[in-house]
Amino acid sequence: MASPGLQHPGFLLSNLKADSSTKTLFHRCQDLVKIIEDYPAKELHAIFSWLVESVFGSLDGVLGGWNLRLLQSRCNDFPVVVEFLKPSGAMMKLVYKLQAEEYKYEVPVNYLPAPVKASIQEGVLPDCPLFHNRPHFPISGMLTLNMALNPFEFFMFYFASCLITPKNFSSGQHSATDSAYFVLVDMYLKYFLPTEGSVPPSPFSDNRGSVSAPPARSSNISLAGYGIHSPSLLKHHIFHQPSVNADPAAQEIWRSETLLQMFVEVWLHHYSLEMYQKLQSPQVKLALLQYRLSMSSMPCQPHVPSGSGTLHTYQVLKPFHSPPPLWGLLEEPFSPTEEHVLVVRLLVKHLHAFNNSQKPEQLSSSPTTHSHAHASPLEEFKRVVVQRFVQQKLFLFLQHCFGHWPLDASFRAVLETWLSFIQPWRYSEEKTTSPPAEGDRSDPDKWESFVEENLLVYTKLFQVFLNRALRMDLVNAKNALMVFRVAKVFAQPNLAEMIQKAEQLFLEPELVHHHRQPRGFLTPSQGGSFLSSRQRMVTDAVFRVKSHVYSLEGQDCQYKQMFGSELRAVVAKLIQIIAQARQTAKRISDQSTEAAANKSFLSWFTPSFSDMNNGLCGADLEDSNEFLKKTHEFLDRALENLCGIFKLSQSQLTQLLSSVTSSPADGESRLPDCIMGQYGLILTDLGRTQIINGLRRFDIQYQGDPELQPIRSYENALLVRFLYRMSSLLNNKFGGHMSRLCSRPDFLGRLGRHYLADSRVPCALTRSPTSPRWLDRKRSARVSLRPLASYRTLLLLLLCYALGAIFSYGPVSSTLFILTAAFLYAVVMAVFVDKLKTQ
Repeated sequence: MASPGLQHPGFLLSNLKADSSTKTLFHRCQDLVKIIEDYPAKELHAIFSWLVESVFGSLDGVLGGWNLRLLQSRCNDFPVVVEFLKPSGAMMKLVYKLQAEEYKYEVPVNYLPAPVKASIQEGVLPDCPLFHNRPHFPISGMLTLNMALNPFEFFMFYFASCLITPKNFSSGQHSATDSAYFVLVDMYLKYFLPTEGSVPPSPFSDNRGSVSAPPARSSNISLAGYGIHSPSLLKHHIFHQPSVNADPAAQEIWRSETLLQMFVEVWLHHYSLEMYQKLQSPQVKLALLQYRLSMSSMPCQPHVPSGSGTLHTYQVLKPFHSPPPLWGLLEEPFSPTEEHVLVVRLLVKHLHAFNNSQKPEQLSSSPTTHSHAHASPLEEFKRVVVQRFVQQKLFLFLQHCFGHWPLDASFRAVLETWLSFIQPWRYSEEKTTSPPAEGDRSDPDKWESFVEENLLVYTKLFQVFLNRALRMDLVNAKNALMVFRVAKVFAQPNLAEMIQKAEQLFLEPELVHHHRQPRGFLTPSQGGSFLSSRQRMVTDAVFRVKSHVYSLEGQDCQYKQMFGSELRAVVAKLIQIIAQARQTAKRISDQSTEAAANKSFLSWFTPSFSDMNNGLCGADLEDSNEFLKKTHEFLDRALENLCGIFKLSQSQLTQLLSSVTSSPADGESRLPDCIMGQYGLILTDLGRTQIINGLRRFDIQYQGDPELQPIRSYENALLVRFLYRMSSLLNNKFGGHMSRLCSRPDFLGRLGRHYLADSRVPCALTRSPTSPRWLDRKRSARVSLRPLASYRTLLLLLLCYALGAIFSYGPVSSTLFILTAAFLYAVVMAVFVDKLKTQ
């Protein structure tokens, strides 16, 4: 390879593209490390876009890149890839080199989340300042709107988009938490959002010195002349603040803020466009502003007229606000994967640890106070990181997952993400010799403000989960565990009281107006009095709760109290379903234990047609006694915790459980609730609920050709296929003779029916949701050799031949003995069974 000074940038890119198809990933990383070290920024600029796309894949998912989400720790390329991409690795050195030269790279707006894309295409500033003053059109065309990002933002955008971009992965099993992508996310969070110390400065520098922050962003977008409406400053969010502090010391956290904004916008900003329209509605923002102005009209402050100031300015927005016409074209389905949710949970856990790592003097101050003038930029960033960057978007993300996730065990990832967010005290880094007690961890004095600022995350999502729990199969141990986990978390000391207090603050009717004085504003020397500190704290708490709810639900929302009568009725219904599921689990466990006790050793050698029916339905692992015992334990503890949360007395619980009827013992009464239709049984809504919760079930049996059933694990596949061909040949050739033999009323007819006729149990069909016209269907007489393919039958024959060898019988003699025994057994069954049936 020629020296860096003599090579053309295009030649370097061509060499790298050629190496990507011939060299291994290990050798490519080694070459890239050397190139990044030796080449100047001007030549590296020409390969940066291609390199980022080759690592993380294209934004449309056509190119998979290095498949970081599939690269597991056991792979040989895992260490070299992580070393290359880690925060202090060669790739980040390339980013810092280009950042120092202030290069820009374009990203199409079409690949941004739908709400952000809709805002930009309508000329409205998005809520996130990361996308301000960025859009421009390429010279070659005027139809594609692009975003101009600096190298660090460009790298982080591709890295974050790698998680949500659909890729053509192979259908192999892989652990999401063991992938290179998950490990790198954890590294970036710990590096740029440190819980101890400060953000490390850039370890790389060029001739110009250390890497500097990007220039300040202006608050307008110049789109005039390109067919896009020019935005008005009045459309800007009234509560928006600059992203980077004017203080030069704040420049040290620009990378941390950029990384977090990119992660949040790409991973969480996918709520429905209907919700986006509601959040952008002037009515919602006006409600918040009116409440803030009502706070400012207290005796200790000058009165603000209703038609002046900021309120009048904001009222001007109402005529200009209209739903963007492009929303109908931008609607796109959003279905987060389990891997996506697990990465979001990692982000939530680290942000809580980052927020809780504030210095003691910062923790002692209320989040609403402004006594942080002397705090370092990093400490200020820790203080507002959850409330400002994550709070709203995470709630909408979880609400979407709660409403659209399938009713299966994979919901556990969403559930644990929610539970991690509502328990910030779990990630507090208090240096103590012994772990704190549960009551100390959820101290009301420390965490009341967090509960107030996130009331809907506690109450509304809890209500949605209850509705899901009513439809889940609680006999399944995994589903029972989820109900137990939620009940255990909400039963923590002081948590229910904090939620109840926050609800009372929200329902407080116009608390601020009670302190208004009709005689004007007097100083204390004139006989007036300032608002007490206690009243001011209550007023701040009321504003926190109401601003949180109004910003997400609107001023006209119908709030459902978590401890209200309506939700208590749902909890009572859930308690009854839990009790029914406990009875079902106990009944299934008792039946399994009884069946195991009654099963003798010799029964293993006697296959039956019922075994094949049971094998068809299959026995899940969750139906084993071990899992059923866990189910019973989880449901018992969930029941106990629910009673503690909602203060249900023993008498109330007994009254609820008394209405739960035990499952009947007879088979007919265990059928789900059905009605008879034209083509058979039809499930009612009650019947569906009974099946979902495992309370009732149909006795489903195989009704097709027994010869065509799937091959069982206790059968030899080659023998099954071979014996089926032999049986088919015999049945096709001698089918008429066998039918005439079975139709005879004498002894030979009874003997033929024992071996050739397919006996059916009529009562079994009436307990299955099948069409009545199937009940009269008869099968013709046939010979079936499939039982000879069973390993149990083969072992039994082997034991007979071994026993014959012990008594000096040869194979022929043993075969004749076996056939004679089988014939005598058929004679006895043909004689005595028919006599028993006639009596």
